[in-house]
Amino acid sequence: MRWALVKVCLAVTAMVVIAFAVPLGLVVREMASDRAFSNAERQAASMAPTLSITTDPMQLRKAVESTQMGAAQRMAVHVPPIGGRVAVDIGAGWAGPHAVEETRRMGRATTASVAGGGSALLQPTALGSGDIAVIEIYVPESEVSNGVTTAWLVLAGVGLALIVGSVAVADRLGARLVRPAERLADAAHRLGQGRLGVRVPEQGPKELRSAAVAFNAMADRVVELLANERELAADLSHRLRTPLTVLRLNAASLGDGPAAEQTREAVEQLEREVDTIIRTAREQRAPAVAGGPGAGAGCDAGEVIRDRMAFWSALAEDEGREVRLAGVDRPVRIPVARPELAAALDALLGNVFRHTPEGTPFAVDVHDAGDAVIVLVSDAGHGIADPEEALRRGNDGGRDGSTGLGLDIVRRVAESTGGDVRLGRSVLGGTEVRMWIALDGRTRGEDRRSRRKGRGTR
Repeated sequence: MRWALVKVCLAVTAMVVIAFAVPLGLVVREMASDRAFSNAERQAASMAPTLSITTDPMQLRKAVESTQMGAAQRMAVHVPPIGGRVAVDIGAGWAGPHAVEETRRMGRATTASVAGGGSALLQPTALGSGDIAVIEIYVPESEVSNGVTTAWLVLAGVGLALIVGSVAVADRLGARLVRPAERLADAAHRLGQGRLGVRVPEQGPKELRSAAVAFNAMADRVVELLANERELAADLSHRLRTPLTVLRLNAASLGDGPAAEQTREAVEQLEREVDTIIRTAREQRAPAVAGGPGAGAGCDAGEVIRDRMAFWSALAEDEGREVRLAGVDRPVRIPVARPELAAALDALLGNVFRHTPEGTPFAVDVHDAGDAVIVLVSDAGHGIADPEEALRRGNDGGRDGSTGLGLDIVRRVAESTGGDVRLGRSVLGGTEVRMWIALDGRTRGEDRRSRRKGRGTR
């Protein structure tokens, strides 16, 4: 495209230059010739008064030598025979007798080519006797073409400069058009190779800027869709951990025997496969997009917590765990979808059952802080050695059989509302997970930081 534009501009400019330069060059040459012959005509006319007064050879010779052309030996005067006297020729002349007689016969100025180069202007002049004398002026070729070569060179230079300038402008214009298109094509190629972070600068002409905006929006949408699908795959896989926990606990109480051992091995194999799916989905997924799991949805936190605790309380009773539940006796509306809150609670309670010994008590508390709802899940276990590391996405996986996705699910649910998740030491002596769910989505940072100072983390 760039070279095609250059060729078009080159052809158009060349045609314009030729269309104007060639006629202008011919006009310059004609003007130089007219200037030379006009000067010769003025010199010939300066002899007419002398010829009207006298035809004496001596007087005529003095008059010729007094002129510019005569001094340069470029003027001749041919006087015909008058009253029986012989013809008078001042100067040898250049055109020849035949040209002189032809001019005298026609009675008008003529030009004749000179054998050695140049031209001769033959100007007839009437004498007092009625005869015709002819004044001959030699015009050399150098005077006819004086300044023509310089003018042609100037015209050629101007034409060449115009062509070069048009090519340069076309090349810059082509580059301005082509580079954004090349960047767009390269970005599309890299996006097709799986580089989802590639974006196109919104530069160039209006149409290419619009194409770049559309491409970037498409790429963002692709990343968002892939992130949502991978999050969904990871979340669904993690939700399988809840029934797997129940199966593992029930399998542990089957006692001894081949059937019991096979059941436990099958549960362990299934748990390993689910862990593999969770890790794979977590490693491949992109960062969660804004307005994620709970965007645009809502539920009663108290009802959801009561429902899930009815399930986990049965398991707690089997393992001899004391359970305390507080703050769920009245409705508490939060901007989180019911399945997402249930998944977050199952992830937290599943971690309690998975990473604390049997008989370890735990508690779930709900507090309405006006602009936010705080869900506390605490236990009396051994705690978490490095809370910051545990909260960092992807860095807590693989420890004690953990995939590291449970806290990530909880954090994404909280952050989707503008809240957050903190880990600390619980009043029971173990770990406390505090999920802060903002009700208006814009909890002020200073208030949140001041609240965090009072919580205490380790």
